[in-house]
Amino acid sequence: MDHKIYYHDTDAGGIVYYANYLKYFEEARTEYLESRGLSVVDCRQRGIFFAVRSCNIVYKSPARYGDVIVSDAIIEKQTPIQLFFKQTIRDKNSGNVLVEADVVLVCLTNEFKPAALPADLKEKLL
Repeated sequence: MDHKIYYHDTDAGGIVYYANYLKYFEEARTEYLESRGLSVVDCRQRGIFFAVRSCNIVYKSPARYGDVIVSDAIIEKQTPIQLFFKQTIRDKNSGNVLVEADVVLVCLTNEFKPAALPADLKEKLL
């Protein structure tokens, strides 16, 4: 998904504040899951939700005010209760990778207990 960098995304030096990349990754994961029929609202109504278990980020080059970036997400692996995402953020004009992340989501119940992703939802991710 595309995202234009605005002033509020940047620090005093005019580059994207490092923590904002987490938001861009979150948006890309949400869009990825929703494009496959796993909406946050539907999952919550079924008594489950996803939480980030781990996140490893490598910052390669900064995005700056006015840039347009493209963030993506792909599931590399899944277990009954975890989804392993590979994510990148690229500069839209050059295609250069700016940031990479490995993110693990865990499926939880409303009581914050690990839960297997229901079979019908898991099937949508294949």
